[in-house]
Amino acid sequence: MAIDRRDFLRAATAGAAGLSLGNASSLAGAPLFEGSVPAPRAAPLRRRAGQAPDVVVIGAGSFGIWTALNLQRLGVTVTVLDAYGPGNSRSTSGGETRGVRSSYGGRPAGFVWNRWANEAIRRWIQWDEEGQELLLPRVFYQSGDLILREEMIPYVEDTMAQWDRLGVDYELLDVDEINYRWPWIRTEEGVSLGLHEPNAGVVRARRAIESVAKRFEMEGGEIRIARAALGESDGRQLNEVTLGGEESLAASTFVFAVGPWIGKTFPELFGDRVRIPIGNVFYFAVPDQRFMFPNMPSYGVPGCTGWPALGPDHRGFRVRTGGQTGDDPDTSDRWVPPEAHERPRQVLERYFPDMVGAAINETRACHYCFGPNRNFLVDKHPDFDNVWLAGLGTAESFKQGPVLGEYIAKRVLEIENDPELAEQFRFSLEAPEGGQREPGPESEDLGG
Repeated sequence: MAIDRRDFLRAATAGAAGLSLGNASSLAGAPLFEGSVPAPRAAPLRRRAGQAPDVVVIGAGSFGIWTALNLQRLGVTVTVLDAYGPGNSRSTSGGETRGVRSSYGGRPAGFVWNRWANEAIRRWIQWDEEGQELLLPRVFYQSGDLILREEMIPYVEDTMAQWDRLGVDYELLDVDEINYRWPWIRTEEGVSLGLHEPNAGVVRARRAIESVAKRFEMEGGEIRIARAALGESDGRQLNEVTLGGEESLAASTFVFAVGPWIGKTFPELFGDRVRIPIGNVFYFAVPDQRFMFPNMPSYGVPGCTGWPALGPDHRGFRVRTGGQTGDDPDTSDRWVPPEAHERPRQVLERYFPDMVGAAINETRACHYCFGPNRNFLVDKHPDFDNVWLAGLGTAESFKQGPVLGEYIAKRVLEIENDPELAEQFRFSLEAPEGGQREPGPESEDLGG
């Protein structure tokens, strides 16, 4: 049944097979995702009791749940397995908020990421519009994003060049303009320019994952709380995953999107090839509405990213700085020790003086995961023809979830076939350099 459906889908969507989502050689001046539309919302699939799914997705984070939804909308039955559940506190996708911006200058995959992130912004807006009909909470807030730097640097120049090629709106602001728009941002010391991306925004992260999971279930998908491991196989075909004890689950295809658990799940493949540092996030009490959405943009300063407080949650003014060395994602403590509190307060003093002395409402600590080239991983398991691996990319996958999920789903079903893009996302035998340091160049990009 699953093989027949997949063959049918390949034939029915043959015209889409040649569509490239990220071929940089053919994108100059082209509109975003020309000829491509998100997978349509299908009628709920009706699954017989006890029927094995066509695809099992292991992991209900950003990679997994968006992939599952898109697979299902392409006509296959899908079961999602997660050890803790969608939006849980141990997951990378389970934090309060994540930034959605497209400033990726100076990165090897920057142009593809820039293009995808801008398309993702459009889809986040569309997601909220559709969600209103289903009484789902709003998740995306278009705050704009402001990058502050002491001088013009290659990161900023390259980002603007990418935006020029893609036709993305942006503004290069001088200090006078920054002070006029946001006089509560200090620019006296070391700020000479601001790069403003008006379409960028902030997503309520765990609520977004819960929202996608809800839609997936409403449209016929199944989510189970279970920890999966490789089960019986026949040559290069995996037949099942085990769920603990004597229980197992069979399927035609398996997608492992397990985030920072990828090293534990496949130690022989990723034992020394991934890093899982922990990032520290602080939410400070705001003195007034200047530091709340929509009165200021999200921001990026050397070594730190953050954004204003969002009204629906009132968590506070967000400051994200470097974190600790990563450990086992099942046992690591997810709290920020007091000795790490000095750095975010230095950021407030340097750029937001009216926030000095503000109380910390709460802290968050979560694992990120990156591989040798810090790009996404979308590739088959080297030992199995029906097992896919999806993950990595430090903190950049969440914002691009609506686009990544579609791309992965089409790769799994052999609908999308861009060899150049697939090569960027292939499994690598190399190990990351520099130990477990923070994702991204410290002075330019700390991730979302």
